[in-house]
Order: sequence, then C-alpha cells, then structure tokens
Amino acid sequence: MNRKMVTIDGNEAAAYIAHKTNEICAIYPITPSSNMGEHADAFSAQGRRNIWGTIPTVEAMQSEGGAAGAVHGALQTGALTTTFTASQGLLLMIPNMYKIAGELTATVFHVSARSLAAQALSIFGDHSDVMATRATGWAMLSANSVQEVMDMALIAQSSTLQTRIPFIHFFDGFRTSHEVLKIEQLNDDDIKGMIDDEWVIAHRKRGMNPNDPVLRGTAQNPDVYFQGRETVNPFYEATPEIVQKTMDRFARIAGRSYHLFDYYGAEDAERVIVIMGSGAEAVEETVDHMLAAGERVGLVKIRLFRPFSIKHFINALPASVKKIAVLDRTKEPGGAGEPMYQDVITAFAEAKSEAYYQFDEMPLIVGGRYGLSSKEFTPAMIKGIYDELIKDKPKNHFTIGIRDDVSFTSLDFDPEYHTSKPGNFRGLFYGLGSDGTVGANKNSIKIIGEGTDNYAQGYFVYDSKKSGSTTTSHLRFGKEKIRATYLIDKASFIACHQYELLDQFDILSNAEEGATFLLTSHLNKDEIWGALPRHYQKQIVDKKIKFYVIDAVTVAKETGMGSRINTIMQTCFFAISGIFPKDEAIAKIKEAIKKTYGNKGDVVVEKNYNAVDQSVSNLFQVDVPNTLNGSDVRRLIVPEAAPDFVQQVTAEIIAGRGDALPVSAMPIDGTWPTATTQWEKRNIALEVPVWEPDICIQCNKCALVCPHAAIRPKITTPDAFDNAPETIKHIGAKGREWEADSQYILQVAVEDCTGCNLCVEACPARDKTNLSRKAINMADQRPLRDSERINWDFFTDLPEVDRGNVKAGSVKGSQLLQPLFEFSGACVGCGETPYVKLASQLFGDRMVIANATGCSSIYGGNLPTTPWAKNNAGRGPTWNNSLFEDNA
Repeated sequence: MNRKMVTIDGNEAAAYIAHKTNEICAIYPITPSSNMGEHADAFSAQGRRNIWGTIPTVEAMQSEGGAAGAVHGALQTGALTTTFTASQGLLLMIPNMYKIAGELTATVFHVSARSLAAQALSIFGDHSDVMATRATGWAMLSANSVQEVMDMALIAQSSTLQTRIPFIHFFDGFRTSHEVLKIEQLNDDDIKGMIDDEWVIAHRKRGMNPNDPVLRGTAQNPDVYFQGRETVNPFYEATPEIVQKTMDRFARIAGRSYHLFDYYGAEDAERVIVIMGSGAEAVEETVDHMLAAGERVGLVKIRLFRPFSIKHFINALPASVKKIAVLDRTKEPGGAGEPMYQDVITAFAEAKSEAYYQFDEMPLIVGGRYGLSSKEFTPAMIKGIYDELIKDKPKNHFTIGIRDDVSFTSLDFDPEYHTSKPGNFRGLFYGLGSDGTVGANKNSIKIIGEGTDNYAQGYFVYDSKKSGSTTTSHLRFGKEKIRATYLIDKASFIACHQYELLDQFDILSNAEEGATFLLTSHLNKDEIWGALPRHYQKQIVDKKIKFYVIDAVTVAKETGMGSRINTIMQTCFFAISGIFPKDEAIAKIKEAIKKTYGNKGDVVVEKNYNAVDQSVSNLFQVDVPNTLNGSDVRRLIVPEAAPDFVQQVTAEIIAGRGDALPVSAMPIDGTWPTATTQWEKRNIALEVPVWEPDICIQCNKCALVCPHAAIRPKITTPDAFDNAPETIKHIGAKGREWEADSQYILQVAVEDCTGCNLCVEACPARDKTNLSRKAINMADQRPLRDSERINWDFFTDLPEVDRGNVKAGSVKGSQLLQPLFEFSGACVGCGETPYVKLASQLFGDRMVIANATGCSSIYGGNLPTTPWAKNNAGRGPTWNNSLFEDNA
C-alpha cells in the first residue's frame, strides 16, 4: 500500500494519530508537549476529519487538572477522548488518572516526557514525570523515535480499546518530541485496520446514559474496598499478550515489527544494556559498531513498561548473557534503585522458579542513571558502560555523562570514540532565538527529506531564555537510516548566523577537515580575514575549511525582512552545499516559504521571495591566506570583576561548557546567588537607543517600558561628573524638588539591551525642526559598544537617589529608584517584566517573590536582580520559583 514519506517531529506524529482516532481533545499547554495540542487544534480548524468522518472537538482548558477532568467526563459519556501533557502537567492529572484506571476506561494520554522541578526547574526531557505515575494503574508504552511515536500512538489506541486499560504513550521530551525526522506516514486505511468497530461500540455502550442509568464513583468502606481493588487483576494480566498481538497485527499492516521487549545484538552476547526511550537508538548504533569489531554485546529495548511482563522480558534476553546494565532516565532518591532496575531485579528473582527461565547462573545486574534533563547520551558513553561490564565487579548505581566528584558514581569514558559513518552530511547552525534560524533549518530538513531519497534528521538545541538566546541546529542527512539521538560533534558544514557568537563560543571546534564555514558579518570578504581572532584563522587553515561570508543583516534590511535573516542564510546554505541545482533549490525554498508564511499574507511572502533572490548575489567565498594575522586576545566571557561563583560556574554555562562542570560546583539545594545577570553582556542587539539630552523632557517613560532595565535615569550633583568619561552625557535636572544645579543623566547598557525599540516608541519628545528625531533614537550598537561600556560602569557607580526626595507614585519618580530586577532572560520586548521591575523599584528591599514556572521563572529564578549589595548593605528581593509550581 502506498504511503507518503513526511518529515515531521515527534509531537506532530503523535498529534496526527490522536486526531485521527479521537472525537475530543482536551488540551492545556506545557513545554514540550504544547505542540501536540496546537497541531490537533490546527487540524480541526483546517477541517481535517478522523477515521470515522467527524471533525474532533478540541477544547483548551484552564489547567492540566481541568484537561484531565474534562477527559474523564467525556470518557464517561462514551466519547473517544485524549489529551497531551508533560512534567508538572502530568502530575496535576494524577488524581483523575487513578479514577480513569479504576473505572477501566479506555483512553491514551500522549506525554512528551520531561524533568520535574526539583532543586531547579528544567523544561528538558527525561522520565521523571512518567515514572511518578507508574502506580496509577495505567499501561505505559514507550516510543524511541519519531517513526515509533506514530506507530506506538496507534498501537496504544488499539490496545486500550481492547484491554480497557488506559495508556500513557510517552516519548522523550525535545529529543524525540522536537526532533524532525523523515518517516513513513500511516494512512487512514492503516489506522482503520488497527481499530475494530466492535471495540468502539463497546466503549460507547459503557458510557453513562440517562436511558440506562447506573451509579459510578461510589464510596466504599474497609469491608469491601480491598476486594473491589482486586477485581481488575484479570484485565492487567491479559494486557501484555493483547498488546503483543496488536503489535503483530500492526506488523502485518505496516511492515514494521515490534515486541514488548525487543532484543538487538549478538546471539551469544555476554554484556547487555536494558533501556527505554530515545537512548535505545544510540545504543543500537553503538552495538552495530561494536559487533563489527567482534564484541559480544546486545541491548533490550523496553516498550511496554506497565504492565511489566516478566515472562516476555526473560524470553527476550539471550541465554548467554553474563552481565546486564539497566539504564534509567530518572532519579529516585532514597530508593533501592531506579524503577527499571528494580523491575529487572524482581523479574530475575521471580522467574527463577519458572519453566521459561533459561540461565544457568543469574546474570550480574547493575543499574545506572543517564540523560537527566536531556543530558547528552553518546556512543562514547555507551561504550564506556559496556567496558565497565567487562570488570569482575562493575560499579552499581552509576551515572554516565557527568563528573561526580561528590559521591563518585560516574563512569569514565573515551570522548573520542565515534560511530559516525563517512558520507553523511552533518551540519551545525548557530543563531539566536527569534532570528528565524531554527525555522529555516526545519524547512531545510523538510525540503531535503521530502525532495530527495535521503534520510534526514533535524534537532534543535534551545536555551531556556527563549527569544534572543542562543540556538544550535543539528542537521543530518544521508543514504542510511539515522539513529543518532545525540548532538553533532564533528560537522562538515558550520554556519554562524550571529557574528557576536564568535566571541562566546569556539564555533569551529567541531569542524572536521575540509568542512565549510558560512558566516554572516558586517565586514566584507576582503576585511573579514584580518578581523577574525587568530584561533579561528588557525583552525580554518589547519582544517582546510572553505570559508564563505555574507552581510545577511544588510540584505534583510534592504529587502524589508527587518532582523530576520533566516531566509537569506537558508538560501546561502543550499547555494553552497549543492544538494540541489541552484534554480531547483530556490524553487523549493520559495515553495516552503509559501507553505510556512502564506497565512501571514502576500506581502510577507513577497518579502521572503525578494530576500531569496538577493541572497546569492551577496554571498562571497573568502580567499584564505596562509598568514595568521588575527588578534590573540579573546574576549572574556564575564568581566574580571565578577565574583568567584560567576567566574567558575555561571561563565562556564554561558560559554556552553556547563556539561563539564562537576557535581561539586552545583549548589546542593538549588539556591543560586542573585545579581548575576549584570555580568553576562549578551550583545544581542544590532541597534540600541541613543539619548539626545537637548530634546529630552525627562519623563522617564523610556525607563518604565524597558523590559530589561537597560535604560536608566539618575539625578546627582555636578561634582559627580568631575572624572566622567569623555562621551558621557548629562543635563540640568528638571523639577522644583531638586537643587538648582542638579544633573540628570539617562544611560543605556548597550551590551545588555535587546534592541526591542520600545523606549523609542514610548518617547513623547520630538525635535520641533525634525519630527523624525526623538529624544531617544536607535543607532548601530557596534560603534558604541566600547565607549558605552565605560559610560555604564561610571553610571552604576554614581550614588542612587535619596528615596525620601522622590515622588514614587509618579512615572518619573518611580524610575529614579534603583530597579532590583535587571537584564532578565525574557523575550525581546516582553510585556510582563516592566511590571516586575517596577514592583522591585517600589518595594524590592522588602519583597519575597513566589512565582509560578513558565516565562516568569526564566526571569525570576534564572539570573535575577541588580547589584543591590553595592549600595544597600546586601538587601534585596528573594525569589522562589517553586511555591506556585504549575507549568512551563
């Protein structure tokens, strides 16, 4: 049967099946599952129908608890109903989940598994959330890849209708939910072939109906509750066999075979890893590499985690196995071990007396933790685990991928071990959130995946600061199936979409010999070589890197694209890579533009078309000389004046080296020092505000609306400027409350400004002879950076205003008070942070701030507040992001 090949991410794969097999979707957003609900909503808005010919109802609720309650209620009417969630959102559904399971009600919750907030919030992926629900009575079915997400979503839906056991279908947050992969899409006939009408009718008949009244949800006392709880046992006992038969049926329809526990490796393997989730893909790739080297290794992929079938698990293992490492992607403090490890130990203990037990001696079993919060899990780490199993007494309860210098749980491994095969394209693209880099690369991988016979994969690393933070896109494509569920560390193509990132990261450290480097720069092809730091020049020469440059920012401005350079850089990538002939590549890019931006109107589409046409003519290859004439001086990640914690921890995180920090570097309870954002100096604004004192009316509206406290006024005495920098600006203060010679200064932190332009929009003062000139106007940041850095340091040393002399109830007066909230990770132009900043100005020295997660945690708990200790004896607001833990 013909099936379409599509290039989509895991969230869309799950939403596709959920929408096809349900009548109601009750949704509430939480990262990284939000996209599933968004896709389902969009499908219904587009008029897409399920396999029964109706358009599913998608309702957004007020919370995850509300979504679970709506699902429970709809299920009780006999409607086919689902939801999508993760992390704290899943935990809020637990009360309803117990009820749904206790009432033997068929449904599937699709979960992009994510960390739970413990010592800190994390939006990234592991199994902490789903493991917290394993006592609810729900079956738990795991998917390891985007293809498996689509397949397992359907298998779960079919199985729940047969067994009456509700299912959690889960897959790894971000690593699978946001990975874009070329897969085979199941069609309506496939889906119908997996769901018999009689199962749906039976589900309908169990719904509560006024024409056939029953009582459900009773209260039971000690005399009968226990017995009632045991009535469900036959259903759970039957579930594994039903799920396996469903998998077999799926294999006949779709051609892809699955088992409750899938073994892969040598028939006579002595060392075996047991794992569940996306990490299994990387283990399989490593096993292939090790088998080719003659090693006797294997792995077991757990698919149906609950109910856990001991018989199926034992039968999946080769009889030759001597040592087993069970890998859990969660931590259970205080337990005898993590959940999967304990299940495996129990399985062997119980199976010993059974006829199917096939081992002469019980294998030695150890457990380990990996990949918490999307921590990298690479072939090198996997090889390290297999090597540990060679030892007579391998370490138990180990960790891999971190350096534990406190409890010494971590295993050593060789980071130079690689399994990558030659011939596959591997590209790294560095950009900033909201500059369009990620969106362009998603389009690129779709174009390659659906326009060629290559397998294609895209994975996108986001900083939790969202807009304006660093993003790294990892693109792979080639003729062989891609199982690399880890980041690229040897790239054949590297693009840097923001020139300033050259200072923050060693962009070319991951370039392989003969790689291509594409850089957007304000310098032309003749100027760029001399401006590059020497260590970049050396890498380009030593690695024989082909070097291209384009001033994408100027092209974007001239074509009406503003600050979005994504279309321009995407066009350059296709022009350089030669994946398609030039004209074909441009046609495919324009087709993708129409599909992506068509709903925004023809004007937006035409601007993007124009940007494509102008890109290639502004792209130049740089003639690389053999001489290294660049500067040896490297910009410090944080200033030398930063405190020790910032130098040793925060700076390493900013530089992208946080993975190498040891356990001892981290605060034991998640308590973080404040006043740290002042040291980061992100330099992400292309343009920054410049103050014109002769026009200014000193209203301070610009400071009020600034989301990042990057523009501030002060009033002080004239002698404060005796040793002022040459370029500092100040003017006589207006207002009768000030001494006659008092001076007003308005200073911009150009390295911390995000260039949102809100201050210019809010400014009411104009030059009467030139109405386009305001008291605040935007100008290029680079020429101002060095002088304004000096000016800002001088400004922060000026004394703060006496609060007793300020009319704090006015806009002007309030903004003369020191903000205790600055330079947050909030998005460019954020509308929330000015209010938090204002509250800190008015009441900050007496505030305890308890905020929910989500956007507010990014600017609350991440790196908050100003250097209050400088002038205020260490007083300032205290933040706690967990008191109102909700969602993100």
